[in-house]
Amino acid sequence: MHVHSLAFKNFRRLKDARIDFSHDLTIFVGANNSGKTSATHAIELFLSGGKDKFTVHDFCAGCWADFENFPAEGAADAKVEFPTMSLDVWISVDADNLYRVVELLPRAAWEGSLVGLRIEFAAKDAAQTLANFRVKAAEAAKFAKTKEKDGQDYQPWPRNMRDYLSRELKNEYGLRYFILDEAQLKAETADAAYTPKEIIGDAERSGHTVINSLIKVDFLSAQRHLSDGNAQARTEDLSKRLSRFYTRNQKKREDDHNALRALALSEDQLTKHFSDVFSDTFKSLRKLGYPGLANPSLEIRAALKLERLMGDQQAKVHYLLEEATAEAEALALPDCYNGLGYKNLIYMGVELLDLHSAWSTTEEGEEDKRQPIHLIFIEEPEAHMHAQLQQAFVRKLTDLIPPSGDDGYATQFVITTHSPHILYERGFQPIRYFRRSPDTGAKQSSVVFNLSVFYDQNEPDRDFLQRYMKLTHCDLFFADAAILVEGNVERLVLPLMIAQGAKKLSAAYLSILEVGGAFAYRFRKLIEFLGLPTLIVTDLDSVHPASPKKEEEAVAGDSAAAEAAEDAEEENDDDDDGSQDAEGEKKPKPRSKCPAGTPGAITANQTLLQWLPGKSLVDELLAAPASDRLQAPTADGGAHVMVTYQCPVNATWGKDTLELKSRTLEETFAYENLVWCQKKEHHEVGLRWAKSSTMSLEEIAAKIHKRVKGESFKKTNFALGLLASSDASWVVPAYIQDGLDWLTTHVVIGDGTVESVPAKLEPAPDAAVSAIEAAE
Repeated sequence: MHVHSLAFKNFRRLKDARIDFSHDLTIFVGANNSGKTSATHAIELFLSGGKDKFTVHDFCAGCWADFENFPAEGAADAKVEFPTMSLDVWISVDADNLYRVVELLPRAAWEGSLVGLRIEFAAKDAAQTLANFRVKAAEAAKFAKTKEKDGQDYQPWPRNMRDYLSRELKNEYGLRYFILDEAQLKAETADAAYTPKEIIGDAERSGHTVINSLIKVDFLSAQRHLSDGNAQARTEDLSKRLSRFYTRNQKKREDDHNALRALALSEDQLTKHFSDVFSDTFKSLRKLGYPGLANPSLEIRAALKLERLMGDQQAKVHYLLEEATAEAEALALPDCYNGLGYKNLIYMGVELLDLHSAWSTTEEGEEDKRQPIHLIFIEEPEAHMHAQLQQAFVRKLTDLIPPSGDDGYATQFVITTHSPHILYERGFQPIRYFRRSPDTGAKQSSVVFNLSVFYDQNEPDRDFLQRYMKLTHCDLFFADAAILVEGNVERLVLPLMIAQGAKKLSAAYLSILEVGGAFAYRFRKLIEFLGLPTLIVTDLDSVHPASPKKEEEAVAGDSAAAEAAEDAEEENDDDDDGSQDAEGEKKPKPRSKCPAGTPGAITANQTLLQWLPGKSLVDELLAAPASDRLQAPTADGGAHVMVTYQCPVNATWGKDTLELKSRTLEETFAYENLVWCQKKEHHEVGLRWAKSSTMSLEEIAAKIHKRVKGESFKKTNFALGLLASSDASWVVPAYIQDGLDWLTTHVVIGDGTVESVPAKLEPAPDAAVSAIEAAE
């Protein structure tokens, strides 16, 4: 048996959400305020059966207007409906364990693998609740007619139904339990008139008893106090009073060696006792990678002190630096001398073993009272631990406590985390991604996506994506939006360009992934599945077309895309300008790099070919309208996506102005920042010529293209030179600026307070050229 899924209704951010659980480990991820905490709190509240723990603020914001619309006056309503919150618990059960869930079978002839129980927090008597509210509202209305001396109106409680329930919720609402039918899990076959069967009897008692006889839930909070001392306030009981009296009188005497000898012997015997008791626990901790190489092992030592004999005694954790020998005592340090990371690991390991032991150990004759399912929530286990320790923990967690045994009992772990190291250690299948709705204000809610579904449906790309994310530890699942960039240069300079041209984006959480033009399209299915707003910054990558014969073969064959990718890869390795024809004129080699303005040029960029805009000719790409470079979500899902690449720009040098076409970021940056790049102090960027002041615009553009295209040009040096420059008078290339402006509309709540960077911060071209000539 194991928890199959949970469905939430109207609880905080989870207006209508369902979470599928893995049989062993499930990982909750998502941006902040995406609903992860709401889910864990809902499980804690509903399964604890304590209706007094709920507040009116636990209702999703969409229900608040329903509460406030109840009139304070009027005739008795024949039928009154109040908002409700609910949690549907679906449990997977096999034939051998069917006897455990007999009370949850929806009918005598039931056949299936899932049983369901709905826990609903609803008004006990809706009509009576409305009547009680109106009585209180009438009393408040009488008082509200009076005014304070300062003339201000006073709004007495209750101002509306929501205000009334803020005090009276525990009296007006209660928990009800219903048996669900497995068929209702599938929306397409659900009967709209279906009414689940309520559990007969005292609902809060019998319903709570049924669910708690099946599932035990424990929580390991992120707020872990790792100090070995006792920081709690002292309790003024008789023992402590006597202890202080004893301490004061003991100080008046010389050292009592008889007492000290008794304490030493007691400490020794008690330490041996602790060693026996904790032996198995410390062996289990080795499964989490502790102590490992060069790390001290643990020992529990009794710590008895004369001045505390009448008070509480403590046993201290020590770290053994060297084992004891016949000649020397073991070297050890108290717990406070060890690092927080290992303290946290040890704490979690011991706590998990203790929780498991409390669940698995039963008194003789009470074996049937043990719940068959143990659900353990671990919140942010990465606290204080470095990346390798995080990975070791999640890798060895199911070794520490196996998910299931031969006895038919099962343990399921749920981890909520913000650590990509934990996330990608286990791959896509256990991930449950919480995504905030794009709505703002009271309409905010969250949905939950099961990445195991994505894994099953996208076999061609899933292995590549898993390997990529595990190696790069990217934070895609925690971001507000993603930016896919061409290479290392874009990844380095894009944060700088965001600070320069789109300051509002600095307040958003962005994941910048270096994926290359040949692989960005492989992220398409994942981005659409997650619904994550995504900007793709890529290069035009213009190349000479293939021969007509090869083009016909590529069109006729089924592997055209693969051939194009292979050819593009070849052109990166071999950039020979070509061969000579019969007349001795040099012909460009097919698929070799060429200026973007070359007639008939095509793109080698697979993202532009296979995703957006889906065109191969450079002229078609440059002429493509903005709508061809955009993708919007549909009713079936998807994401807002924009691809941006180099477009023609008007460059000015001296008195010359030309429309220039570029194929890479470096070219575009040079064309749009000609004056800036030719300054002597910016030579580290790699786009300057000593005699540029004597060149025409055509000459300098040709030299820029040839240098950037050549193998000797170090693109990383360009990025680092730009980062090192203290002169920020350059402008963001127009195609990148357009993309950043688009992304701002999807992830930033505008307030109109952030000014855009001026479009041009350079001096006038003629003056700049004169300045360069004078410097030369």
